[in-house]
Amino acid sequence: MSEQLSFDLPSRAALGRDDFFVSPSNALAVALIDAPHSWSNGKLLLIGPEASGKTHLAHVWAAQSGAQIISAADLSEDAVPDLLATPIVIEDVDAIAGQRPIETALFHLHNLSAAEGQNVLLTARSAPPRWSLSLPDLASRMQAVLIAELDAPDDTLLTALMMKLFADRQLNPAPDVIPFLAKRIDRSFAAVQRIVAALDKAGLEEKRPLTRAFASAVLDKFPPQASH
Repeated sequence: MSEQLSFDLPSRAALGRDDFFVSPSNALAVALIDAPHSWSNGKLLLIGPEASGKTHLAHVWAAQSGAQIISAADLSEDAVPDLLATPIVIEDVDAIAGQRPIETALFHLHNLSAAEGQNVLLTARSAPPRWSLSLPDLASRMQAVLIAELDAPDDTLLTALMMKLFADRQLNPAPDVIPFLAKRIDRSFAAVQRIVAALDKAGLEEKRPLTRAFASAVLDKFPPQASH
């Protein structure tokens, strides 16, 4: 009977403004998201490492502005006019480097958005000079876009991120688990995501409560890059 009480529930990411914790490592980016009138030429580029909160902030801004969200890989030149019927978020722009048709579509969207007066929010893992874009005109346009960088998490943000990810997965760790993990894992967003996912999986398989002892046992099996 106890096995019927263990469900592999899907993780539901909370992407609302109230779920985003502001700390010194992301305060500037949050301030700019809240002030699109300050964006140079109506554009802002959010950059940061994996799982740093770019998509979360993009959803916050989309909810505030009525913007639609699209992956840069899905851009096409023919679709540009329709996309600019509203403000727009374009994610993972750095991933299209070398794909000339998509670069051309983004170049036209960049120019037309200014003419249409629509704000554009872009996300990427690094700054434009590191993208190796093949279209020189697009490269020069992107290097002129205002950048907001999401830095590596400080102590406060690392703790808040763990709390959020546990809540997303409907997990209820013991009070001493999060402080314990914060001292043991790498100070990166990706490391936090990996350990929370590993604890979720192990807890479901072993049907054990999320205690400090259990977290320690899971950490002992973790890849070296995920713990100190």
